[in-house]
Amino acid sequence: MAAPAKPHVSGFVSILGRPSAGKSTLMNALVGVKLAIVAEKPQTTRTAIQGVLTLADAQIVFVDTPGIHEPKHMLHRRMLTRIREALHGRDLLLFLADASRPFHPSDEQALAWIRESGVPCLLLLNKIDLVKDKRVLLDQIEQYRQRHDFGEYIPISALTGEGLDLVKTAILTRLPEGPRYFPEDYLTDQPERFLAAEIIREKILHLTRQEVPHSVAVLVDQWKDEPRPDGSVLTSILATIHVERDGQKKILIGPKGEMMKKIGSLARRDMESLLDRRIYLELFVKVSENWRNRAQFLNELDASGVSQSE
Repeated sequence: MAAPAKPHVSGFVSILGRPSAGKSTLMNALVGVKLAIVAEKPQTTRTAIQGVLTLADAQIVFVDTPGIHEPKHMLHRRMLTRIREALHGRDLLLFLADASRPFHPSDEQALAWIRESGVPCLLLLNKIDLVKDKRVLLDQIEQYRQRHDFGEYIPISALTGEGLDLVKTAILTRLPEGPRYFPEDYLTDQPERFLAAEIIREKILHLTRQEVPHSVAVLVDQWKDEPRPDGSVLTSILATIHVERDGQKKILIGPKGEMMKKIGSLARRDMESLLDRRIYLELFVKVSENWRNRAQFLNELDASGVSQSE
């Protein structure tokens, strides 16, 4: 007698944590595709981003969220709204903590939000590849255990992949039976324009490092797909990098425009890899004073598929 078919499970899983805990690295690793940009600078992620993992008998919709922080600008307040939205209507939460750093008051705030949501949550202690004395992990697990009843406590390294099979198993055992919400080849809810803007911002964060402007927004102004005689497609993208001061603009352009050329070259390479087509990319820099506190500007960015960074 044939064994009964294994039921199909599906659900929505939000990833929460402090800035620089490794949330985007985790989602990219779980999905198997780089959908969210990654940088050492805090607050790299500015909005909620979906990443969908489709298996033979399951579909997991991950939601990467901005880091939990104290708001200083209108932009920050909007980011916190995205986090709160990601707490509700979910089947499971993943609270990601940086195991290489001590417990912080911001973690208390996050735990309060988790308790308020009533959604089951797993604790993932990330960056264990940076922890030499693994006994530290036991102390950290106990700190969190005293504050919240997590479903499981799993040490991981999102960077190396250690522990991620345990995470997937823990998720799948907790998801309800359900349909496949998206087609098999569906990866994210973000439009290509947003992904392109994110790639440009990532290159800015990596290349300028400590000199990075304190406020950068990337807006895709023009997107044109042109069929080529050989059957391929050339996508022409014009994008504007918005900063708040002239000094920031000078940093991004660099001597003889060298920094802007480097940003464009590296961004174009990643876009071609992600979108699987040839890309023509042209970048401009514009000073837009105090954009982080201007509602009209933020609304325009939200409506256009954009990337924002402090």
